[in-house]
Amino acid sequence: MSNLDPRPEETMLGPGELCTSVEVLEPRLVPLGGLRAMTVYRTLPQRQRSLVGAWCFLDHYGPDDVADTGGMEVPRHPHTGLATVSWLFAGRIDHLDSGGTAAWVLPGELNLMIAGRGITHQEISAPGTTTLHGVQLWYALPDGTRHRENEFVHYAPEPVELAGATVRVFIGELAGAASPVETLTPDLLGAELLLEPGAHVTIAIRPDFEHAVLAESSALLVNGVPVAHRELGYVPLGSDTLTLAAGPNGTRVILLGGVPLGEPIVMWWNFIGRDHDEILEYRRRYQAELGFEAPDPRDVGKRPLFGVFPPGERPPLPAPPTPIARLKPRG
Repeated sequence: MSNLDPRPEETMLGPGELCTSVEVLEPRLVPLGGLRAMTVYRTLPQRQRSLVGAWCFLDHYGPDDVADTGGMEVPRHPHTGLATVSWLFAGRIDHLDSGGTAAWVLPGELNLMIAGRGITHQEISAPGTTTLHGVQLWYALPDGTRHRENEFVHYAPEPVELAGATVRVFIGELAGAASPVETLTPDLLGAELLLEPGAHVTIAIRPDFEHAVLAESSALLVNGVPVAHRELGYVPLGSDTLTLAAGPNGTRVILLGGVPLGEPIVMWWNFIGRDHDEILEYRRRYQAELGFEAPDPRDVGKRPLFGVFPPGERPPLPAPPTPIARLKPRG
């Protein structure tokens, strides 16, 4: 429990603090699937905010008792035009993709899958995992790199100790730590911060970045504004410092940031494109390449997008029906 008031319209400032605008985004519950439908808390995208920098998707889950939820069971499915970031706090997930990578997702270690022009992958709770707890993040690739080949990167960041907090920077730079990971999307930040009980930490940030703070384990104050457990505090461009204040039990936060993408995107199911027709082509080609539908004459002779998978794995997921309404760009 926390003694922080989670009402976003109030501010609670210390002496001499300047409150910058913080928009509080509440999560919505989404059943992810699995034997008993593991539930995730989704704070991006939302109606009022689709992107934070290039970050376009944030699912937060756990801690879940795998015996009750069935754990994570996400069979083979596609992605285009984006990168996935898997970051765990507890448990283990087995990752397999059509780029030829089989890997474990482990706590405190980055698994980055850059889909580029197209990839398929699956994510399954590893045998022996009793508790599953983490976040799944996506960021959009800019037009200049979104048609590149797919790739996979693993990185285990070393912790950096600050007064009142431990920081692990998995993408970008923060608090004197820099990740070597090449994202193909410039000017991004992704970090985990563990705040000690009662800690009050001010960190220098880039004023040309917009930022988002996930209150992962309990409520906290973001620039004096209460952000409740599982909510996301959005900080717009212009701030050069970020002040985080923990309650009596401390808290873990995920900090995301980046320069605005500057490109409208169309995001539907697991695809990111630039217009409605491009999304329909991705869906059509996925359905044909995976054997769900007959190939369309428009796609004959085109290089496959989604790769091959080892035999003996779970059946892939079919795409949802073609969207009825025309998809509109956002961002």
